[in-house]
Amino acid sequence: MKFRIARDAFLDSLQQVQHVVSTRTTLPILSNVLIEAAGNELRLTTTDLDVGVSGTVEAEVSKEGSTTLPVKRLVSIIRELPSAEVDIEIDGKDVASITSGPSFFKIIGLAKGEFPPLPDFKDAKDYKISQELLKESLRRTSYAISSDETRYVLNGIFAAFKEGKLTLVATDGRRLAMVENDLEFPASHETDFIIPTKAVQELQRLLGSEGDCLLRLSESQVSFEIGSSLIVSKLIEGNYPNYRQVIPSETRERLTIGREALLETTRRVSLLSSEKSNSVKLMLADGNLDVMANSPDIGEAKESMAVNYDGKEISIAFNPEFLMAPLRNLEDADVQLDLIDEMSPGVIRAQGAFLYVLMPMRVTG
Repeated sequence: MKFRIARDAFLDSLQQVQHVVSTRTTLPILSNVLIEAAGNELRLTTTDLDVGVSGTVEAEVSKEGSTTLPVKRLVSIIRELPSAEVDIEIDGKDVASITSGPSFFKIIGLAKGEFPPLPDFKDAKDYKISQELLKESLRRTSYAISSDETRYVLNGIFAAFKEGKLTLVATDGRRLAMVENDLEFPASHETDFIIPTKAVQELQRLLGSEGDCLLRLSESQVSFEIGSSLIVSKLIEGNYPNYRQVIPSETRERLTIGREALLETTRRVSLLSSEKSNSVKLMLADGNLDVMANSPDIGEAKESMAVNYDGKEISIAFNPEFLMAPLRNLEDADVQLDLIDEMSPGVIRAQGAFLYVLMPMRVTG
């Protein structure tokens, strides 16, 4: 196998697939990237047996073939090469000779035969989703995925294709982010499933702002086709909790407020929240919002904002990081904050059928 390729293009495509490689693996082949050269392109594939990523890059292929090479080492070599062009030749024993300008490297690979193939999706259900819509929806929800491995069903995004809508939900038990979008698909394709965190991260890396993504779903796996790139992933098995019962059915007080202003104010005030008292308090009164933090061992902070509010006085405390997370990931000029009382969850709403439920914190004094 022999090919010539532009260094930067090769580096970009290697970096797109290198993230799924398992670092502590008992199978050495899983640390490698499968390189298949045919026609005028290379196809690069990596997998950790749970998630697989594949993509193509243009190359001058003078001899077709395939091999696997250690991807982290290959990336570090390609990144440092002095010339814009790279020549790579692989011999019959899967040893790669890499030449670029005055530089020469030889790295030892493994035969393609051991590399686990990505699953095929012959009898799968197909869904077509705008890349921009999916990317935006993941951005608005993925920060709320739980990292607690004891509740593994929460270690991903719940996706439901129901009643002409695609609903994405993420929760860690203390907050919940949800976005709903209208989507056309056959009634026979109604279903729901859980996409693991790692696949969500790879998706966010690859999704663009134009064109469609083709989602294919089998019993236990999902694939996302984005242009010439492909992500496949096992699904998380288990039942996702009934998230709808967490969403408050009533609203007593409603405040519409500038997203950026609330984010900046919370960020400044939270500088004086400590690990011990990790909260900021919102005090709403006629035409005014006070955002406060108080740590006996550090000090206190308070910032006032003029707001359009004429409801009853209410004070409620939230974890500042949890309050800021949706504000960072939305692009709306204004958001809506719905409150019931200081012990009930608050709800942040934004355009595009987005809502975020946030549990309050108990604060003494």
